[in-house]
Amino acid sequence: PAALEKAERYRLLNEPGEAESICLDILQVDPENQHAIIMLLLALTDRFTKGYGVSDTQIKELLGRIRDDYERAYYSGIFAERRAKAKLAQHTPDCRFQAYDLFREAMGCFEKAEAARPVGNDDALLRWNTCARIIERNKLVAREEEEPIEFPLE
Repeated sequence: PAALEKAERYRLLNEPGEAESICLDILQVDPENQHAIIMLLLALTDRFTKGYGVSDTQIKELLGRIRDDYERAYYSGIFAERRAKAKLAQHTPDCRFQAYDLFREAMGCFEKAEAARPVGNDDALLRWNTCARIIERNKLVAREEEEPIEFPLE
């Protein structure tokens, strides 16, 4: 417990690398420690906005290790939401469409979490609302499907 508290403190101090290292140490000894898995996932997603390369594969592997259906859906939503925010901050030609798709993915995850939520826990609903407001505030839209170009045969 003390190590997890220290990892959380490092996350709150905006030191995700240190939090990640502590979580990896905990998981070396207790590979199924749910709190350490979730803390590691959060530490990794904290890095999205810092420009670090973070493997989606590693995060998806961690999500697969979360036993509770609500938490798996909720943290899947957190993953997609944070990836969307990082995409939006890139200011590349395609980033707005990618961010929209990721926010919608996050909202779908939060809807699943909402259906499995513990009584009185509105976290998933609040995150869903945040995603909706970001989409609205930034006027994000889905990419229009392109009409296929047909070339006449001669």
